[in-house]
Amino acid sequence: MSSDPKPSFRFLVFLLLSLQPLIFCLSTDAPPPPTVCIVGSGIGGSSVAHFLRHYFHPTPSHPNPPNINIFERRSVVGGRMATVSIGGETFEAGASILHPKNYHALNYSKLLGLKVKPPPASEDDDSMSLGFWDGKKFVFKSLEVDSKIPWVQKIVSYFNSFQLFFRYRFSLLKMSSFVESTVDSFLKYYESHEKRPVFETVDEMLKWAGLYNLTTRTLQDELVQVKISPLMIDELITVITRINYGQSVSISGLAGAVSLAGSGGGLWALEGGNYQMAAGLIKSSNVSLHLNEEIESISYLGEYYELNSTNGNSYSCDVTVVATPLDEVNIQFTPSVSIPARKLQHTHATFVRGILNPAYFGLRTVSEIPELVGTLEDPDIPFSSISVLKQQDENDITYKVFSREPMTDALLDSIFSARLQTVRINWGAYPHYEAPEVFAPFILDGQHLYYVNAFENAASTMETSAVAAENVARLILSRYFSEAPLHSSNLKSKSHDADTLHTDL
Repeated sequence: MSSDPKPSFRFLVFLLLSLQPLIFCLSTDAPPPPTVCIVGSGIGGSSVAHFLRHYFHPTPSHPNPPNINIFERRSVVGGRMATVSIGGETFEAGASILHPKNYHALNYSKLLGLKVKPPPASEDDDSMSLGFWDGKKFVFKSLEVDSKIPWVQKIVSYFNSFQLFFRYRFSLLKMSSFVESTVDSFLKYYESHEKRPVFETVDEMLKWAGLYNLTTRTLQDELVQVKISPLMIDELITVITRINYGQSVSISGLAGAVSLAGSGGGLWALEGGNYQMAAGLIKSSNVSLHLNEEIESISYLGEYYELNSTNGNSYSCDVTVVATPLDEVNIQFTPSVSIPARKLQHTHATFVRGILNPAYFGLRTVSEIPELVGTLEDPDIPFSSISVLKQQDENDITYKVFSREPMTDALLDSIFSARLQTVRINWGAYPHYEAPEVFAPFILDGQHLYYVNAFENAASTMETSAVAAENVARLILSRYFSEAPLHSSNLKSKSHDADTLHTDL
């Protein structure tokens, strides 16, 4: 007998059910992937791109990952991470040091295969000679011995530690405890997502970690409360805050604690320049990078944002992220957005290849000048610090000078006996901190316009920018891409009371 060539009804039903998903996919046009536009290619903008890629999971309404555009007004990426070349050597011109517990930066360096190195000797407390200049004399000067013998260097190190302890006593330990407590609170931002909410405001982000109160009082108030001596506040701690933030101990407490943490041991940097983190994250995140493209306007047109550049180009974006300080850029927003008034603290970094003038410091020889000259708070002192970056020989040394105002040629000629090369960079480096701090929102318009740099009023570092960027990326994924409700800490923000001064942009 021959078998029936016709397929059974049961088989046809099975085949139809099996092919139904394929038929549905072929007959239904998948929605185009949304576009996320990021203004700024520094550590904040590049980190947002990285975390969007890293955390994205397809959903029925958004099966495809977003297209990401990054706009950079300059010809290179990195923002305030940049290098400068002096005498054939490359040095950090902007953000220069990282803390051993900067875990996002550490992960970036491993992910991107970047080589970690210690910072220059002048930025490492264990190997530098140190002096505190009051404008007329060194009120403190560490011992320096010209010897490469390890045991001699160890004895000198012990002696200098004893000098500091003899001068500041147990205030050194109290400062260390204050900094460690702050760092421990900051480490909460690395906890798993199950333990860590997504934050809509900086206020709630700080309150959740137990750091908010530090932004409501000055660093000096915090130090007095933990019974640190006035002498140490006026000298060592003032020197540190002037070097790291160009400001006095009147800065807000959290920024001050972060500044002090940046003066400890185990600090590091990246071989070839810290800007490589931003460059590597952008490259690995499959981003469309637009260099020399300055965004001059951002308009919300109901369903999308239109970004217009000074080059005459226009871009449509479903989500827009501002990852550059709005304080000194001229971006027009439609409708206007409101953020607290804030000014940036400008740090003038002057790189000099030459020789310091020992007579300026009341000394006889260059070798008597400490490798790091820190200064006390005095408006008549024209610089915040002078540090040795590299010594080629006795008459050829590369220095970095930080100051609040530009260093004129006449002033430099009085501080240096010879100058072979001079490079000046004016950084709008960080906010001018003033307690109590008031914070801009992460969400600028209640829609999908985000602001990474809102967190900078708490503290401004490469790592804090990465922490803020990670939260903004999670916020975007929660509000735009996810069908689940936003996981919020349900804390109320106090940043926008009616009597708070704001700036309309």
